[in-house]
Amino acid sequence: MSLLRIASKLVSSPIACGFINKSIQNREIHRYVMPTLREIRRRRKILGPRPIPRRSEFIDWNYEAEIYAFGVRLHETFAPALLQQAFVDRSYIVQEEMKQRSVGIETPVLQLTDNSMLVQKGDTLLTEFIVTYLNISLPNFPRDGIKGIYKHLVSDEVLADISFHLGTKDLILSANYPPRKETLAKSLKAVIGALAESSGEMRAYEFIRDLIVTRLNQKDVNNYWKVDNPVELLQEICKEKKLGEPEPRLIAEVGKNTLLAAYHVGFYSNKKMLGSGFGEDITVATEQAALDSLRNFFNTNLNMKPLNFKMPVEIVMKALKKPSVASVEKM
Repeated sequence: MSLLRIASKLVSSPIACGFINKSIQNREIHRYVMPTLREIRRRRKILGPRPIPRRSEFIDWNYEAEIYAFGVRLHETFAPALLQQAFVDRSYIVQEEMKQRSVGIETPVLQLTDNSMLVQKGDTLLTEFIVTYLNISLPNFPRDGIKGIYKHLVSDEVLADISFHLGTKDLILSANYPPRKETLAKSLKAVIGALAESSGEMRAYEFIRDLIVTRLNQKDVNNYWKVDNPVELLQEICKEKKLGEPEPRLIAEVGKNTLLAAYHVGFYSNKKMLGSGFGEDITVATEQAALDSLRNFFNTNLNMKPLNFKMPVEIVMKALKKPSVASVEKM
């Protein structure tokens, strides 16, 4: 006990307290660190943003190994020469030819072929499969709606995002780095073309189905087609189906002449409701009711059955031979 009393007195003494406070407050950071960091930051601002270093500039880069690993990651079999050609952009060849001319070589020789032919092949396969798949999955959807979904799936934004996450950014040989969205999208099309040349069109169609068409998962297909005048279109469809003239009727209203007004309008034909919608005024509610009626005609309502992303490719390939089922001309 005596030892504990002596220890407590030593700890509570002014000398010990000062030593402890001094050791805690001393961060051991020299005075020159802060002005040095400020100066470094100021010089970086003057220099501007640094260019992103290419992955190929590092010592451990092996392009052939990376090309091989790309095919293995996708569980696909590629011809090595075709897969390497799929990543050669035309701008890279032009850049290399200019470099050779700048050093005195009049006729530059490059053992490279750009991916333009493979891009064209992949673009054709994309159009064939996507349009046919959509015609089978959405048989009642109008051609303009199919066209809107198709344009979304083959847009540079969607294809570039897929290409980037597959790891093509560092494999693409292009004059620009990082590659542009257009270059990323073209490279993905070229990969599809190379896969078709290496393993057959069936494997290419499966690739498109699994990686591109699945972008429609949990998406409302009606959002890809903007109907300018839904009431007029509804009247045309009713006329084609030999139904009565669709009539909008006010079902309910609440909060009239207030900021929180709401109206419920329904479209009827032959005393049968076609669809209904809500809006802050009669005009908006009528348009929403017309859109709901169109969705019911097209079988694309909000509780529609999900698209079948496991549809056998053989079904699509058979439909390709039937022009009435699959319209695959360029949209």
